[in-house]
Amino acid sequence: MSLAPELIPAAVLIPLFEKEANSHLLLIKRSRYVQYHPYQVSFPGGVLEVGDRDLKETALRETFEEIGVAVNNVEILGLLDDYPTISNFRITPFVGIIPYPYHFKINQKETKTLIEVPLITIFPQRKEKILPSQGGKRHTYIYQSGPFIIWGITARIIKDFLDILAMYFEFFAVLKPLKQ
Repeated sequence: MSLAPELIPAAVLIPLFEKEANSHLLLIKRSRYVQYHPYQVSFPGGVLEVGDRDLKETALRETFEEIGVAVNNVEILGLLDDYPTISNFRITPFVGIIPYPYHFKINQKETKTLIEVPLITIFPQRKEKILPSQGGKRHTYIYQSGPFIIWGITARIIKDFLDILAMYFEFFAVLKPLKQ
């Protein structure tokens, strides 16, 4: 996807971990003190800074700053396409595995709370919603995990990530009978 160059480059980490034999996403609820999107549910991440070599470093640095996951404790698996936001950012999501349990160090200035989301609970929720917005209607995705509502670009990233997982599992389900 080709995006306008004037968008502000940013990156997030999609942290995955195993807990009780289930795969989970780790999300955060942003604090009221952050400049952009206070109180929203999101992945850890932020804007590319001058000292960052690339957007992967941005995602890892921001994850460490927001929730205390050390760079050497993240195994990057890959990245998704860039996402433009209505707030003028170009977000590059990186998928990574983190150890669990982990001694998270929440930065209260940026993060209000951690949200552990079992994939098995949100996978069936992959449905598009049409919501009223300024100037008409907007297509979006909404997920719920306990009391937390996940919407906006975070929900779109989750939807695309779940679609990739679904294709992966369907592909290997087709291959399995061929191996016999």
